[in-house]
Amino acid sequence: MSETKQTAATSKEIWNTPSGHSPLSDFIKQIHPVSEGLISYVDKHTFRYSLGKGKHLVKSGETCNYVYLVLKGVLRGYVKEGNKEITTWITAENEMVTSIRGFHKQIPTMKNIQAIENCELVGAHFDDLQYLYENYMEMNIVGRKLIEQYYTDAEERAYISRIPKASSRYNRFIATNGALANRIQLKYVASYLGITIETLSRIRSKLISR
Repeated sequence: MSETKQTAATSKEIWNTPSGHSPLSDFIKQIHPVSEGLISYVDKHTFRYSLGKGKHLVKSGETCNYVYLVLKGVLRGYVKEGNKEITTWITAENEMVTSIRGFHKQIPTMKNIQAIENCELVGAHFDDLQYLYENYMEMNIVGRKLIEQYYTDAEERAYISRIPKASSRYNRFIATNGALANRIQLKYVASYLGITIETLSRIRSKLISR
């Protein structure tokens, strides 16, 4: 990760929020009750990070040392097959984002994570997350619930990729991610669904004409 992020991660920032806490603290409290000590630690060891549209949070081959909460914007994960970019997931506000395998195993990631809108994030370092797990038992419940959500989302992605008809895939995407359908570029939706932009445009035209 870049030097800018490493510097930001060690800085102490005063949180200008309605609660007076880091947005990540507020997010954690919504998942499971936690102690004041945990909240204080998160407030002191998290940081704001802005990522411009088209910029990368992490690239293939880098080690992802941070996990982020998305406050504003949309990001996608993708892999490259030759010159082709294959979008594997798309995520937006109030969701966590990182390279799961690269972050938890602390090894170079295979995926790229790119902002497809201007993004505002709150980040936490891998070492600080491990400290929370080791010193605050309730954080392990938070972590379990987040992993459960991750696997639920992963199962949905696996399911949608196996639907035979392209139109049915898009209908499923609308049913589960309707807010994103007209928000992001069609090429990312098409790549995520494993269809061409031309096919996606035809499907959308038919739906509009009904």
